[in-house]
Amino acid sequence: MNDVTDPSPPQAAPPPGCPAHANAVSLSGIEYQQTPLDLYRSMRFAHGPVAPVVLDGNIPAWLVLGYSEVSYVTANDELFARDSRRWNQWPNIPDDWPLLPFVGYQPSVLFTEGAEHRRRAGVISEALEGVDQFELARECALLAGDLIDAFAGSGQAELMSAYTHPLAMRAAVHMCGMPAGSAETESLVEDLRISLDAAEGDDPVAAYGRVGERMNRLIEEKRKRPGADVTSRMLTHEAGLSDEEIVQDLISVIAAAQQPTANWICNALRLLLTDERFAVNVSGGRLSVGQALNEVLWMDTPTQNFIGRWAARDTQLGGRRIQAGDCLVLGLAAANTDPQIWPDSAAASENSAHLSFSNGEHRCPYPAPLLAEVIARTAVETLLERLPDLVLGVEPDELRWRPSVWMRGLTALPVQFTPVVQ
Repeated sequence: MNDVTDPSPPQAAPPPGCPAHANAVSLSGIEYQQTPLDLYRSMRFAHGPVAPVVLDGNIPAWLVLGYSEVSYVTANDELFARDSRRWNQWPNIPDDWPLLPFVGYQPSVLFTEGAEHRRRAGVISEALEGVDQFELARECALLAGDLIDAFAGSGQAELMSAYTHPLAMRAAVHMCGMPAGSAETESLVEDLRISLDAAEGDDPVAAYGRVGERMNRLIEEKRKRPGADVTSRMLTHEAGLSDEEIVQDLISVIAAAQQPTANWICNALRLLLTDERFAVNVSGGRLSVGQALNEVLWMDTPTQNFIGRWAARDTQLGGRRIQAGDCLVLGLAAANTDPQIWPDSAAASENSAHLSFSNGEHRCPYPAPLLAEVIARTAVETLLERLPDLVLGVEPDELRWRPSVWMRGLTALPVQFTPVVQ
């Protein structure tokens, strides 16, 4: 990663009155679809560990590329805070801005700070700690089995739509006490997708509103009929969160559990099916499934970039002058592949010091990463056990990544196998 000779990141016109962004890179376009690591490499070459970028609508921000710099930002909440109302660009943001669901202030745990954040995050952590990991693994195996049964007799499947996304969704709603497979739940998941990663023609703001309405109905249901689920535990927690707080925090929990986990499963399956280093070990005893899951978090992490942090005052970062109210996008994928920590471009499958779950007080609350791993590992192992001769249905170079700067996942993962007679 140190021998870049032809850096050519896509340039964007500088926002008016923003000389620091005269050579800004656009966080959109074809460059992010297939080989974002090449783009991050060229951005480091041209700009260093903190690069000037423009978001949709030519809105200026900073992309933090360096591992040390991302770690520093996430460890210093008072300087790089989460309350987006600090943003100095709000006068330039239209009401229908596509990234509004990410940055528009909501009374959720994502935007709280200090003691309030610790209170809210504590409720989520204790609610998640009530999830029995062995029971979750058993439930995921059953869910996986049902999904596999639906296509096992055909000898082929498209795993993104038929397996990884529905499995992660059903596991997430199971933890929160919603009935998996119902029409209302399926609509919720589609609205979450639109909110997090809108395609052309989608309305992410309207979708986010519908998600909130469904969460309100879930709270009403759980007040009447509480159960052994995350929602019920949040409702009865001694911290006494309001319904609005619980709604917003449930959205955060479900969104984090569903789409990133689905892409984690998919990206691990792609690695297992295309990388010769894993083929023998996987067929011999599944010993490399955990290694594949961990390597994906380093090299193809589902959450590529996270928006964001807002500077509480003027400061310096990575040689850049950051002004109060500036937005910083956390380049988690770029940080994980920083040549300062991986000079030979090789991730160690035993090392879990990646930043895929972020860092500091605002990282994914414990034990969320462990629960996500239970879902992902069970999904991969169950599929390989049920369909041991699973192979790609296309050539590896025909696989295509979704055109998103935020999430890393394939548009489709077609596979073939010997049909299973039911």
